[in-house]
Amino acid sequence: MGLKEEFQEAKAWVEESFHLNVSGEASLFEVNIRYIGGLLSAFYLTGEEVFRIKAIKLGEKLLPAFNTPTGIPKGVVNFKSGSNRSWGWAMAGSSSILAEFGSLHLEFLHLTELSGNQVFAEKASLLPCSLPGWPLLKVHLVSISRQVRNIRKVLRKIDKPFGLYPNFLSPVSGNWMQHHVSVGGLGDSFYEYLIKSWLMSAKTDMEAKDMYYEALEAIETHLLNVSPGGLTYIAEWRGGILDHKMGHLACFSGGMIALGAEDAKEEKRAHYRELAAQITKTCHESYTRSDTKLGPEAFWFNSGREAVATQLSESYYILRPEVVESYMYLWRQTHNPVYREWGWEVVMALEKYCRTEAGFSGIQDVYSSIPNHDNKQQTFFLAETLKYLYLLFSEDDVLSLEDWVFNTEAHPLPVSHLDSSSRAGGRL
Repeated sequence: MGLKEEFQEAKAWVEESFHLNVSGEASLFEVNIRYIGGLLSAFYLTGEEVFRIKAIKLGEKLLPAFNTPTGIPKGVVNFKSGSNRSWGWAMAGSSSILAEFGSLHLEFLHLTELSGNQVFAEKASLLPCSLPGWPLLKVHLVSISRQVRNIRKVLRKIDKPFGLYPNFLSPVSGNWMQHHVSVGGLGDSFYEYLIKSWLMSAKTDMEAKDMYYEALEAIETHLLNVSPGGLTYIAEWRGGILDHKMGHLACFSGGMIALGAEDAKEEKRAHYRELAAQITKTCHESYTRSDTKLGPEAFWFNSGREAVATQLSESYYILRPEVVESYMYLWRQTHNPVYREWGWEVVMALEKYCRTEAGFSGIQDVYSSIPNHDNKQQTFFLAETLKYLYLLFSEDDVLSLEDWVFNTEAHPLPVSHLDSSSRAGGRL
């Protein structure tokens, strides 16, 4: 974006002030998608060595999360002691979360590549890059790579109710802890990483491709619904009982389905393109049916009300990116101007209701035209919401989808057919 001075300031901070020898606990998932993902992207876009080194060191700090009987990592790791635990709210601290342990593959493949491990690089069809002086770390990263592969092995082996993936899994027994299925929170990025693993591997990771289309077929069969008003949505599943709602987080699925449509069986491609468009239209409706033209955290389809929140506790908007993410993917695929029109509606609403003197804030009720700010600018607003809007109005060769895959925090990672020289020094 031409922000060279700001970049140099940030680089200096990472080099001089971003210390990893710290006390306290960290989220395996958030550190991976935000910190490691961001550092990897910064390296691939600029070629600056400091980002590669910091990313690999940080990867090492996450290794203790995988010390479980099944190899399924726990969600929290202590950077000082090396201990791990599950989140207390996850089935009373007994479970790992599908979206968390299922959203590691993209970043860890690149960590392994950049550590110079030949064996896993060959396995992943990635080009190895040497990093002298890290022999012990190489051993650790080989271990973590095996653990990431082991996650898929566990998930393929375990019985899945009607082909669906519940959100809570015991890292001790390897069994599901309940049968709540959601394409929104707790489940979302697991599905996203399957199709993106296929794409990032230059379409060689057949296991990821097969798992994605199998999961999508189960979702269509058991979760997909059309409302009386004609809106297509993906419900949540609780042991066979459906909650007829979508969370804002689930609105990424329109873009995901569009992204995967091209590699579906020929007879399914047009169907998936249309499905992606319909789901994205539904998510747009959740925005346009509010007073602020911003969407609620969750919206329902029942009692004659469609695509609206039914209680104040679900009426807030915290600058989330998922809807504009789908607009970007659908624009890149179809060049239908409606997606840029919808994106511009979001820009105008953000300016009107979320901009403050100090930045942008979430609002507590999208159905009130007098904004009550929550006084928080979430980091994903910069990493994702603004980035996807920027890309929506950019030319297609700005971070081309042929050459780059976005992790779930919108950090671009290169498809493996790029060599290291063409990755570095890209657009900043």
